Amino acid sequence: MRVGLFGGTFNPVHNGHLQVAKEIKDGFPLDKIIFIPSAIPPHKETETVANADDRMNMLRIALSDNSLFAHAFEISDVELKRNGPSYTIDTVHHYQSTMAGNKQFYLIMGRDAFFEIDTWKSYMDLFDIISFIVMSRPGSNSPVNSALCEPLERYIQSNISPHYEYSSLEKKYHHPDKMPIYYYPVTPIDISATMIRKLLKNKMPVHSLLPSGVEAYIKSKGLYT
Repeated sequence: MRVGLFGGTFNPVHNGHLQVAKEIKDGFPLDKIIFIPSAIPPHKETETVANADDRMNMLRIALSDNSLFAHAFEISDVELKRNGPSYTIDTVHHYQSTMAGNKQFYLIMGRDAFFEIDTWKSYMDLFDIISFIVMSRPGSNSPVNSALCEPLERYIQSNISPHYEYSSLEKKYHHPDKMPIYYYPVTPIDISATMIRKLLKNKMPVHSLLPSGVEAYIKSKGLYT
């Protein structure tokens, strides 16, 4: 069973999150994707982050709005229950110890987030224990074997290990001792949570960027105003 761990602030969850998750689930393919909202993001300004309950509720609404997500997508509060900052290494250890059995885990993240991984706690240990799926950033539509991979390759070889090599046949960076890094292009969607929060603050429409239920929840709670 192939399980994707999709962490993030989800502040708020939006159509871009849902679209890329569906594409990776279907195209990679994965049997399940677990959305994991972070409690105290170590790399974000916390004053703009909605509280944990609201972000969890928005995720629940977003997934319940679409029946396609009912069985393939789950939401986890494992980081919300943990004291202190949300560290990915702790979350990966949690799933590998609690979901024992015939399961292969994959850590899903955007390319820009991956480029900051050398600032994460125990980041080198991650490459010893879990495979990565790195998504192309919104606005990029070049094929996987194009020059779009060159910045990623330079980063991997400079900051992770020079022994990672790209296989165009398998569409991954492989290493003799570490876990593979897959590069996965997704449909370009120019949506960000930052953009949505700015639009909401300025009382501008966001209905095309969010599931309708999430938009209604945000307005009912007066979030991001």
